[in-house]
Amino acid sequence: MCSNVVDATRQVEDVRRSKDTFRADRRSILSHCAATILAVTMPSNAGANSDYPDRPIQIYVPFAAGSASDVITRILLGRMATSLGQNFVVENRPGAGGNTGTAAAAHAAPDGYTLVMSTSGPLAANKALFKELGYDPQKDFAPICLFATLPNIVVINAKLPPKTLIDLINYAKEHPKQLNYGSVGVGSSQHLAGAYFEQLTGTQLVHVPYRNIASYTPDFISGQVPVGFQLLPNVLGLIKSGDARALAVAGNERMTALPDVPTAAEAGLQGYESCAWLALLAPANIDKALVDKLYAAAQDATRDPKVRALFAEQGAKPTDLGPEDLKQFMASEISKWSEVIGKMGISPM
Repeated sequence: MCSNVVDATRQVEDVRRSKDTFRADRRSILSHCAATILAVTMPSNAGANSDYPDRPIQIYVPFAAGSASDVITRILLGRMATSLGQNFVVENRPGAGGNTGTAAAAHAAPDGYTLVMSTSGPLAANKALFKELGYDPQKDFAPICLFATLPNIVVINAKLPPKTLIDLINYAKEHPKQLNYGSVGVGSSQHLAGAYFEQLTGTQLVHVPYRNIASYTPDFISGQVPVGFQLLPNVLGLIKSGDARALAVAGNERMTALPDVPTAAEAGLQGYESCAWLALLAPANIDKALVDKLYAAAQDATRDPKVRALFAEQGAKPTDLGPEDLKQFMASEISKWSEVIGKMGISPM
Protein backbone atom coordinates (compact mmCIF):
# COMPACT_ATOMS: atom_id res chain seq x y z
CA MET A 1 0.00 0.00 0.00
CA CYS A 2 2.79 2.28 0.89
CA SER A 3 4.37 1.44 -2.43
CA ASN A 4 1.16 2.35 -4.23
CA VAL A 5 1.02 5.68 -2.42
CA VAL A 6 4.63 6.32 -3.32
CA ASP A 7 3.94 5.37 -6.93
CA ALA A 8 0.91 7.62 -7.04
CA THR A 9 2.86 10.45 -5.49
CA ARG A 10 5.61 9.94 -8.04
CA GLN A 11 3.05 10.00 -10.84
CA VAL A 12 1.57 13.29 -9.52
CA GLU A 13 5.04 14.78 -9.22
CA ASP A 14 5.87 13.60 -12.72
CA VAL A 15 2.73 15.29 -14.07
CA ARG A 16 3.58 18.49 -12.22
CA ARG A 17 7.13 18.43 -13.56
CA SER A 18 5.76 17.88 -17.04
CA LYS A 19 3.40 20.84 -16.69
CA ASP A 20 6.20 23.04 -15.30
CA THR A 21 8.46 22.00 -18.16
CA PHE A 22 5.72 22.79 -20.66
CA ARG A 23 5.18 26.22 -19.10
CA ALA A 24 8.92 26.93 -19.16
CA ASP A 25 9.20 25.76 -22.76
CA ARG A 26 6.16 27.84 -23.68
CA ARG A 27 7.68 30.94 -22.06
CA SER A 28 10.98 30.28 -23.83
CA ILE A 29 9.25 29.89 -27.20
CA LEU A 30 7.21 33.07 -26.69
CA SER A 31 10.31 35.03 -25.64
CA HIS A 32 12.19 33.76 -28.67
CA CYS A 33 9.32 34.72 -30.98
CA ALA A 34 9.10 38.18 -29.44
CA ALA A 35 12.83 38.71 -29.87
CA THR A 36 12.62 37.58 -33.47
CA ILE A 37 9.71 39.93 -34.21
CA LEU A 38 11.59 42.81 -32.54
CA ALA A 39 14.69 42.12 -34.60
CA VAL A 40 12.64 42.15 -37.80
CA THR A 41 10.78 45.36 -36.97
CA MET A 42 13.74 47.30 -35.52
CA PRO A 43 15.67 49.58 -37.96
CA SER A 44 18.77 47.96 -39.40
CA ASN A 45 21.00 51.02 -38.81
CA ALA A 46 22.62 49.60 -35.70
CA GLY A 47 24.03 46.61 -37.56
CA ALA A 48 24.95 48.69 -40.59
CA ASN A 49 26.70 51.30 -38.43
CA SER A 50 28.81 48.68 -36.68
CA ASP A 51 30.14 47.61 -40.09
CA TYR A 52 30.77 51.17 -41.31
CA PRO A 53 32.80 51.76 -43.33
CA ASP A 54 32.96 48.59 -45.38
CA ARG A 55 34.26 50.27 -48.54
CA PRO A 56 36.34 53.37 -49.44
CA ILE A 57 34.87 56.80 -48.68
CA GLN A 58 34.71 59.48 -51.37
CA ILE A 59 35.52 63.03 -50.31
CA TYR A 60 35.18 66.19 -52.36
CA VAL A 61 37.84 68.88 -52.00
CA PRO A 62 36.61 72.08 -53.70
CA PHE A 63 40.11 73.33 -54.49
CA ALA A 64 42.87 72.16 -56.81
CA ALA A 65 45.19 69.27 -56.02
CA GLY A 66 48.34 70.56 -54.36
CA SER A 67 46.64 73.62 -52.88
CA ALA A 68 47.04 74.34 -49.17
CA SER A 69 43.65 72.96 -48.18
CA ASP A 70 44.17 69.87 -50.34
CA VAL A 71 47.59 69.07 -48.85
CA ILE A 72 46.42 69.44 -45.24
CA THR A 73 43.23 67.47 -45.87
CA ARG A 74 45.20 64.56 -47.30
CA ILE A 75 47.39 64.50 -44.18
CA LEU A 76 44.26 64.25 -42.03
CA LEU A 77 42.63 61.58 -44.20
CA GLY A 78 45.74 59.42 -44.21
CA ARG A 79 45.53 59.09 -40.42
CA MET A 80 41.72 58.75 -40.38
CA ALA A 81 42.01 55.85 -42.82
CA THR A 82 44.12 54.00 -40.27
CA SER A 83 41.44 54.43 -37.59
CA LEU A 84 38.54 53.48 -39.84
CA GLY A 85 40.23 50.66 -41.74
CA GLN A 86 39.21 52.11 -45.11
CA ASN A 87 40.84 54.47 -47.59
CA PHE A 88 39.53 57.84 -48.72
CA VAL A 89 39.19 58.67 -52.41
CA VAL A 90 39.79 62.40 -52.91
CA GLU A 91 38.07 64.14 -55.81
CA ASN A 92 39.22 67.72 -56.42
CA ARG A 93 36.46 69.93 -57.81
CA PRO A 94 37.67 73.54 -57.88
CA GLY A 95 35.61 76.44 -59.18
CA ALA A 96 33.45 79.41 -58.14
CA GLY A 97 35.46 80.11 -54.99
CA GLY A 98 34.94 76.56 -53.73
CA ASN A 99 31.19 76.51 -54.39
CA THR A 100 31.36 73.91 -57.16
CA GLY A 101 32.88 71.10 -55.13
CA THR A 102 30.94 71.97 -52.00
CA ALA A 103 27.65 71.89 -53.90
CA ALA A 104 28.53 68.49 -55.37
CA ALA A 105 28.53 66.97 -51.89
CA ALA A 106 25.47 68.82 -50.59
CA HIS A 107 22.95 66.62 -52.38
CA ALA A 108 24.77 63.28 -52.22
CA ALA A 109 23.32 60.27 -50.42
CA PRO A 110 23.67 60.70 -46.63
CA ASP A 111 25.14 57.23 -46.17
CA GLY A 112 28.59 58.21 -44.92
CA TYR A 113 30.33 57.30 -48.17
CA THR A 114 30.37 60.84 -49.61
CA LEU A 115 31.92 63.64 -47.54
CA VAL A 116 33.33 67.08 -48.24
CA MET A 117 36.19 69.13 -46.90
CA SER A 118 35.23 72.77 -47.20
CA THR A 119 36.49 76.06 -45.86
CA SER A 120 35.68 79.53 -44.61
CA GLY A 121 34.84 80.73 -48.14
CA PRO A 122 32.21 78.22 -49.31
CA LEU A 123 30.81 77.68 -45.81
CA ALA A 124 30.65 81.30 -44.61
CA ALA A 125 31.86 84.26 -46.68
CA ASN A 126 30.38 83.12 -50.00
CA LYS A 127 26.85 83.35 -48.60
CA ALA A 128 27.28 87.14 -48.76
CA LEU A 129 29.38 87.18 -51.94
CA PHE A 130 27.16 85.08 -54.21
CA LYS A 131 23.46 85.39 -55.01
CA GLU A 132 23.20 81.63 -55.54
CA LEU A 133 25.47 78.97 -54.06
CA GLY A 134 23.58 75.86 -55.12
CA TYR A 135 23.45 74.78 -51.47
CA ASP A 136 22.77 76.15 -48.00
CA PRO A 137 25.82 75.78 -45.71
CA GLN A 138 23.62 75.57 -42.62
CA LYS A 139 20.86 73.29 -43.92
CA ASP A 140 22.45 70.95 -46.45
CA PHE A 141 25.31 69.62 -44.33
CA ALA A 142 25.91 67.71 -41.12
CA PRO A 143 29.06 69.18 -39.52
CA ILE A 144 31.63 66.63 -38.39
CA CYS A 145 34.80 68.44 -37.36
CA LEU A 146 36.76 71.68 -37.70
CA PHE A 147 40.22 70.20 -38.00
CA ALA A 148 42.66 73.00 -38.93
CA THR A 149 43.18 76.74 -39.03
CA LEU A 150 45.77 78.50 -41.19
CA PRO A 151 46.78 82.14 -40.79
CA ASN A 152 47.34 84.10 -43.97
CA ILE A 153 50.85 85.36 -44.71
CA VAL A 154 51.57 88.72 -46.31
CA VAL A 155 54.04 88.03 -49.11
CA ILE A 156 55.43 90.17 -51.91
CA ASN A 157 57.59 89.58 -54.94
CA ALA A 158 61.18 89.83 -53.73
CA LYS A 159 61.96 92.45 -56.41
CA LEU A 160 59.56 94.97 -54.85
CA PRO A 161 61.27 97.65 -52.70
CA PRO A 162 59.41 97.11 -49.36
CA LYS A 163 61.35 95.17 -46.74
CA THR A 164 58.80 95.33 -43.91
CA LEU A 165 55.02 95.37 -43.52
CA ILE A 166 55.00 99.10 -42.76
CA ASP A 167 57.14 99.66 -45.86
CA LEU A 168 54.49 97.83 -47.92
CA ILE A 169 51.66 99.91 -46.45
CA ASN A 170 53.48 103.14 -47.27
CA TYR A 171 54.42 101.90 -50.75
CA ALA A 172 50.79 100.92 -51.45
CA LYS A 173 49.59 104.35 -50.36
CA GLU A 174 52.09 105.94 -52.73
CA HIS A 175 50.89 103.69 -55.57
CA PRO A 176 47.07 103.43 -55.18
CA LYS A 177 45.43 100.76 -57.36
CA GLN A 178 48.78 99.83 -58.86
CA LEU A 179 49.57 96.74 -56.79
CA ASN A 180 47.77 93.52 -57.74
CA TYR A 181 47.24 90.73 -55.25
CA GLY A 182 46.19 87.22 -56.22
CA SER A 183 43.94 84.65 -54.64
CA VAL A 184 42.42 81.27 -55.50
CA GLY A 185 39.03 82.86 -56.00
CA VAL A 186 36.46 85.36 -54.84
CA GLY A 187 35.54 84.66 -51.24
CA SER A 188 38.70 82.69 -50.50
CA SER A 189 40.57 83.51 -47.32
CA GLN A 190 43.28 85.13 -49.46
CA HIS A 191 40.76 87.48 -51.07
CA LEU A 192 39.16 88.43 -47.77
CA ALA A 193 42.55 88.85 -46.07
CA GLY A 194 43.54 91.29 -48.81
CA ALA A 195 40.27 93.22 -48.60
CA TYR A 196 40.55 93.36 -44.80
CA PHE A 197 44.14 94.61 -45.13
CA GLU A 198 42.93 97.45 -47.39
CA GLN A 199 40.20 98.30 -44.89
CA LEU A 200 42.59 98.51 -41.93
CA THR A 201 45.41 100.35 -43.69
CA GLY A 202 43.50 102.70 -45.98
CA THR A 203 45.29 101.31 -49.03
CA GLN A 204 43.84 100.49 -52.44
CA LEU A 205 44.97 97.25 -54.05
CA VAL A 206 43.60 95.33 -57.03
CA HIS A 207 42.26 91.82 -56.49
CA VAL A 208 43.05 89.25 -59.21
CA PRO A 209 41.22 85.93 -58.67
CA TYR A 210 42.63 82.71 -60.11
CA ARG A 211 41.07 79.28 -60.53
CA ASN A 212 43.98 77.64 -58.70
CA ILE A 213 47.35 78.39 -57.18
CA ALA A 214 49.23 76.93 -60.15
CA SER A 215 47.83 79.68 -62.36
CA TYR A 216 48.73 82.40 -59.87
CA THR A 217 52.35 81.41 -59.22
CA PRO A 218 53.86 82.35 -62.63
CA ASP A 219 52.24 85.79 -62.51
CA PHE A 220 53.57 86.33 -58.98
CA ILE A 221 57.10 85.39 -60.05
CA SER A 222 56.95 87.62 -63.12
CA GLY A 223 55.79 90.56 -61.04
CA GLN A 224 52.40 91.02 -62.71
CA VAL A 225 50.64 90.13 -59.46
CA PRO A 226 53.37 90.82 -56.90
CA VAL A 227 51.39 90.72 -53.65
CA GLY A 228 49.66 87.88 -51.84
CA PHE A 229 47.86 87.17 -48.59
CA GLN A 230 48.52 83.51 -48.96
CA LEU A 231 48.49 80.26 -47.03
CA LEU A 232 51.91 78.80 -46.34
CA PRO A 233 51.80 75.71 -48.62
CA ASN A 234 50.90 77.96 -51.55
CA VAL A 235 54.06 80.09 -51.20
CA LEU A 236 56.53 78.06 -49.15
CA GLY A 237 58.44 77.04 -52.29
CA LEU A 238 58.57 80.67 -53.45
CA ILE A 239 59.89 81.82 -50.07
CA LYS A 240 62.56 79.11 -50.05
CA SER A 241 63.62 79.93 -53.63
CA GLY A 242 63.91 83.63 -52.84
CA ASP A 243 61.16 84.66 -55.27
CA ALA A 244 58.89 85.77 -52.41
CA ARG A 245 59.51 87.81 -49.29
CA ALA A 246 57.31 87.04 -46.30
CA LEU A 247 56.54 90.22 -44.35
CA ALA A 248 54.10 89.13 -41.66
CA VAL A 249 51.85 86.38 -40.36
CA ALA A 250 48.21 87.41 -39.90
CA GLY A 251 47.87 85.45 -36.67
CA ASN A 252 48.42 85.91 -32.95
CA GLU A 253 51.65 83.89 -32.90
CA ARG A 254 54.59 83.14 -35.16
CA MET A 255 54.66 80.01 -37.29
CA THR A 256 56.92 77.09 -36.48
CA ALA A 257 57.75 76.84 -40.18
CA LEU A 258 58.62 80.58 -40.41
CA PRO A 259 60.11 81.46 -37.01
CA ASP A 260 61.78 84.66 -38.25
CA VAL A 261 58.63 86.15 -39.77
CA PRO A 262 56.83 88.46 -37.30
CA THR A 263 53.11 88.56 -36.64
CA ALA A 264 51.28 91.56 -38.10
CA ALA A 265 51.06 93.09 -34.63
CA GLU A 266 54.81 92.67 -34.12
CA ALA A 267 55.36 94.22 -37.55
CA GLY A 268 53.35 97.32 -36.61
CA LEU A 269 49.79 96.57 -37.78
CA GLN A 270 47.57 95.97 -34.77
CA GLY A 271 44.32 94.03 -35.11
CA TYR A 272 45.17 92.39 -38.42
CA GLU A 273 44.36 88.72 -38.00
CA SER A 274 42.99 86.60 -40.80
CA CYS A 275 42.97 82.86 -41.25
CA ALA A 276 41.43 80.09 -43.25
CA TRP A 277 39.73 77.18 -41.52
CA LEU A 278 39.11 73.67 -42.79
CA ALA A 279 36.11 71.56 -41.88
CA LEU A 280 34.86 68.05 -42.58
CA LEU A 281 31.14 67.64 -43.33
CA ALA A 282 28.62 65.10 -44.60
CA PRO A 283 25.32 65.57 -46.43
CA ALA A 284 22.44 66.46 -44.10
CA ASN A 285 20.33 63.69 -42.55
CA ILE A 286 23.23 61.28 -42.13
CA ASP A 287 22.88 58.90 -39.18
CA LYS A 288 24.36 60.45 -36.03
CA ALA A 289 26.24 57.24 -35.25
CA LEU A 290 28.21 57.64 -38.49
CA VAL A 291 29.01 61.26 -37.69
CA ASP A 292 30.25 60.21 -34.25
CA LYS A 293 32.46 57.52 -35.76
CA LEU A 294 33.95 59.94 -38.30
CA TYR A 295 34.49 62.59 -35.63
CA ALA A 296 36.28 60.08 -33.40
CA ALA A 297 38.61 59.19 -36.28
CA ALA A 298 39.26 62.89 -36.95
CA GLN A 299 40.07 63.41 -33.26
CA ASP A 300 42.53 60.52 -33.37
CA ALA A 301 44.19 62.18 -36.35
CA THR A 302 44.47 65.72 -34.98
CA ARG A 303 45.85 64.43 -31.67
CA ASP A 304 48.49 62.27 -33.34
CA PRO A 305 51.95 63.86 -32.83
CA LYS A 306 53.01 62.91 -36.38
CA VAL A 307 49.95 64.61 -37.88
CA ARG A 308 50.47 67.69 -35.72
CA ALA A 309 54.09 67.92 -36.89
CA LEU A 310 53.05 67.63 -40.53
CA PHE A 311 50.36 70.29 -40.01
CA ALA A 312 52.97 72.61 -38.48
CA GLU A 313 55.18 72.19 -41.56
CA GLN A 314 52.26 73.45 -43.62
CA GLY A 315 51.56 76.39 -41.32
CA ALA A 316 48.37 74.79 -39.98
CA LYS A 317 47.18 74.54 -36.40
CA PRO A 318 45.19 71.37 -35.61
CA THR A 319 41.87 71.57 -33.81
CA ASP A 320 39.07 69.11 -33.14
CA LEU A 321 35.94 71.21 -32.78
CA GLY A 322 33.02 68.75 -32.81
CA PRO A 323 29.70 68.67 -34.70
CA GLU A 324 27.61 70.96 -32.48
CA ASP A 325 30.42 73.44 -31.85
CA LEU A 326 31.23 73.52 -35.57
CA LYS A 327 27.58 74.22 -36.36
CA GLN A 328 27.61 77.24 -34.02
CA PHE A 329 31.02 78.35 -35.31
CA MET A 330 29.78 78.34 -38.92
CA ALA A 331 26.78 80.47 -37.93
CA SER A 332 29.03 83.02 -36.24
CA GLU A 333 31.41 83.10 -39.22
CA ILE A 334 28.53 83.67 -41.67
CA SER A 335 27.36 86.59 -39.54
CA LYS A 336 30.88 88.00 -39.17
CA TRP A 337 31.80 87.92 -42.86
CA SER A 338 28.42 89.19 -43.98
CA GLU A 339 29.09 92.29 -41.91
CA VAL A 340 32.67 92.69 -43.13
CA ILE A 341 31.71 92.20 -46.80
CA GLY A 342 28.83 94.64 -46.39
CA LYS A 343 31.26 97.29 -45.15
CA MET A 344 33.54 96.57 -48.13
CA GLY A 345 30.69 97.47 -50.46
CA ILE A 346 31.07 94.25 -52.48
CA SER A 347 27.87 93.41 -54.37
CA PRO A 348 26.81 89.73 -54.51
CA MET A 349 27.70 88.05 -57.80
